[in-house]
Amino acid sequence: MLNIVIVAATLFVVTIFSHSEALSFPRELYNVSSNQTFVVDKPKGPPSSSSPSPTPTPLVPALFIIGDSTADSGNNNFLGTFARADRPPYGRDFDTHNPTGRFCNGRIPVDYLALHLGLPFVPSYLGQAGDLEDMLHGVNYASAAAGIIFSSGSELGQHISFTQQIQQFADTYQQFVLRMGEAAANDFISSSVFYISIGINDYIHYYLLNVSNVQTLYLPWGFNQLLASTMSLEIKNLYNMNVRRFVIMGLPPIGCAPYYLWMYKSSEGECVEEINDMLVGFNFVMRYMTEELLHELPDARIIFCDVFQGSMDIIQKHKLYGFDEISDACCGLGKYNGWIMCMSPEMACRNASNHIWWDQFHPTDAVNAILADNVWRSRHTEMCYPMNLEKMVAAKPR
Repeated sequence: MLNIVIVAATLFVVTIFSHSEALSFPRELYNVSSNQTFVVDKPKGPPSSSSPSPTPTPLVPALFIIGDSTADSGNNNFLGTFARADRPPYGRDFDTHNPTGRFCNGRIPVDYLALHLGLPFVPSYLGQAGDLEDMLHGVNYASAAAGIIFSSGSELGQHISFTQQIQQFADTYQQFVLRMGEAAANDFISSSVFYISIGINDYIHYYLLNVSNVQTLYLPWGFNQLLASTMSLEIKNLYNMNVRRFVIMGLPPIGCAPYYLWMYKSSEGECVEEINDMLVGFNFVMRYMTEELLHELPDARIIFCDVFQGSMDIIQKHKLYGFDEISDACCGLGKYNGWIMCMSPEMACRNASNHIWWDQFHPTDAVNAILADNVWRSRHTEMCYPMNLEKMVAAKPR
């Protein structure tokens, strides 16, 4: 078993470093005016995953993103890590039909939300030159394998931790102040949307692996509270930098992910409830934390979106949503395609749009579109509290 894993890892390293140059943000998706969004034709998914129509005028100045592989749009392309998605078949159904660093066959939720907001796709922090003009529609700081805990995911190599991403935003904020002036920069930041999607790697790469004997120090409920308290502190730090509009994403049901179905020897594709129960607990604590922060932070608007709830609605009603395969990943090897990670086009299915899972841990473009529709307008199910993003953007300041 160990030899097989070593061989797989070796193949992965060869695949990664056969690319001599990391992919930067696709210029054809970035060089757009503030009131125009360029979208290349892409394959259609299920009816419920149709692309949003771009808003003629941006509803907010910018979208700033912090997170992990659920939101990374290419930062890890520039890092020495196994957690990279800069090779085919990743990105095969994206607008450019090339890998960009997104852990998906196509778009990730923040891409769809940017279009809903009337913005172009947000460039990765490491994929742009750092000029003010490159950041006027927002910046994506997300890094695959990152967690709320600093060391979560470190066994995969380099990543930009949650705290480091906050610091990168602080640097960006200072650039805005220097170039715009403090009053204009504060107005720009307070009118923009800040999206946070992080925490799942604290389970995948920390708690479930019992790193540093963490399971003897914290029961799941205590671990959830530890993560939520850290998240709360960082949100307050962002608030002190004039961030006022927050979208906090909950954790998905990775107990249903192909990797854990394979690892826990699921016989009929049933989800691993002991893992999912932890994530339900985390989301509960995060929703309560959101309510506390709304009382504690004057003029802040914070919504919490329960990705677990939205994802389980898709899994349980998969036929209604147009999905045929709910357990097997489109790309991978082994039972449920969950044993070995997606490493080559030959490992991928022909049509990802009828699959819920793209690889061991990440959903397909079609699922991401549905989740983004729920975040924006609660199109399929209510999963954001106390309101969806569309209502938050339209609401008057508190």
